[in-house]
Amino acid sequence: MTSISKPFNGTIFHTHHSSSFPHQFRQHLHSHSITLRHKSIKISAHAVPPLPQNHTVVGFGMTTVDFLATVDGYPKPDDKVRTTSSKVQGGGNAGNALTCAARLGLKPKLISKVADDAQGKSILEELEADCVDTSFIVVSKGGSSTFSYVLVDTQTKTRTSIYTPGDPPLVPDDLSQSMLLSAFDGARLVYFDGMSTETALFVGREAARNNIPILVEAESPREGLDELLTLAEFVVCSARFPQAWTQSPSIPSALVSMLLRLPNIKFVIVTLGEDGCLMLERSANEDVGLEERNVESFLELLYKEKDERLAIPTCISSVVTKFRVNGLGTVCGRFFIGTAEKIPDSELIDTTGAGDAFIGAIMYAICSNMAPEIMLPFAAQVAAAKCRALGARTGLPHRTDPRLASFLS
Repeated sequence: MTSISKPFNGTIFHTHHSSSFPHQFRQHLHSHSITLRHKSIKISAHAVPPLPQNHTVVGFGMTTVDFLATVDGYPKPDDKVRTTSSKVQGGGNAGNALTCAARLGLKPKLISKVADDAQGKSILEELEADCVDTSFIVVSKGGSSTFSYVLVDTQTKTRTSIYTPGDPPLVPDDLSQSMLLSAFDGARLVYFDGMSTETALFVGREAARNNIPILVEAESPREGLDELLTLAEFVVCSARFPQAWTQSPSIPSALVSMLLRLPNIKFVIVTLGEDGCLMLERSANEDVGLEERNVESFLELLYKEKDERLAIPTCISSVVTKFRVNGLGTVCGRFFIGTAEKIPDSELIDTTGAGDAFIGAIMYAICSNMAPEIMLPFAAQVAAAKCRALGARTGLPHRTDPRLASFLS
């Protein structure tokens, strides 16, 4: 089996490890014991249960047109290559994540901006076909809509994206307070893809004033993102973000640092490519009597429980523990290790938008109060389905997909 990796939020990979512990966390092993729970989710056929009582979500961010082409090998400079297949499809972090949420049964509303060009019309029509509410998308007179060229290498199973931002951009003056209040009406959650941070802050402050929980996607540090993160209750970030943002020596210590710096955060998830994902959940009740544990050595022991023989997504969870980062402080909470599905090479088509699918599933899980032990494998399963087709949206599963039945029962 070959080993496939994706640099950002793609959590679905075809891989076989020689070690159960990610290289980022290799440290001296302390001889302490940990009480662990290891959950494997088996797929079975059940009737689809009722939707969460409050399943309206609002998303803010980018929606695009993706021009996708598969090639047998990425071209060298001045080379010419022939495409083996092609597709024109909607894209963009927010557009993809809300499409995923809609197919899972949520009622998403998207705040974004397109131009009144052919691409903008295509973006709106495709979102509406998937039951995403586009009435809060600003349509500019003139200008151009956002688009991307995406090359998918069928040999390495990687994708290369060239992104062209739309013009004019979405600015606070495009959005009235009455428009935002209408968008927030009945909303259980507001999601931000980390783009257009000035306008995102304008929207985020209004959401916070209306006491609506906020989920922020953090791909890389950028101006304005810090303040947006202070408003968030939930964060999903790329593998490189936690250490880049906190200047911590490891990902586990960076996650503890994030919860120390962001007291409103209930959980943070970092996607780790072929190593799946890692989640730190804050404990609501801090037990002063808990023993303090060094976070790196604790996580090393937790990763020892990972079963590499399992192809389906799984979750390993710790008990509530007081995690210490030297020089910073302690956080009381639980760690969860979510594994990625091992997709056969013959079935792995395209990782474009896998992270967006993951976030769409996380939105559903938040709305349905899903336990983390179910949420992480569920999100990995949704993203795995997406990776079996070309483009960010073609393979997104619907709520009735039998592969999701056991998670929704």
